[in-house]
Amino acid sequence: MKLSKSQRKLRIRRRIRKVSAGTAARPRLSVFRSNKEIYAQLIDDTEGKTLAAVSSRDKDLAKSKGNKSEVAALVGKAIAEKSKEAGIDKVAFDRGGNLYHGRVKALAEGAREAGLKF
Repeated sequence: MKLSKSQRKLRIRRRIRKVSAGTAARPRLSVFRSNKEIYAQLIDDTEGKTLAAVSSRDKDLAKSKGNKSEVAALVGKAIAEKSKEAGIDKVAFDRGGNLYHGRVKALAEGAREAGLKF
């Protein structure tokens, strides 16, 4: 029986999380993509805490003009800046079951440009 799109995405998400767990030294950069917005979090899985979070709905990013990929790149740069303030320079990337292209790729490249290492 063929899996639905949401079941397939959930299976991929679980497979990714088995491999990449975030620690305090190297937290997990989790990406959630909705139809309109994109969200990024730095998560320490050992303590179950979110260290930093940025979304395209934040006040300074909501005013930015451009298409969704350009906004995703700005979110990547913003999460990299917040991680630098917290003293984090290396992360484990969690694409959240999404394919690595489009907005997810733009967010990752924006974070890399701002100095975050995956």
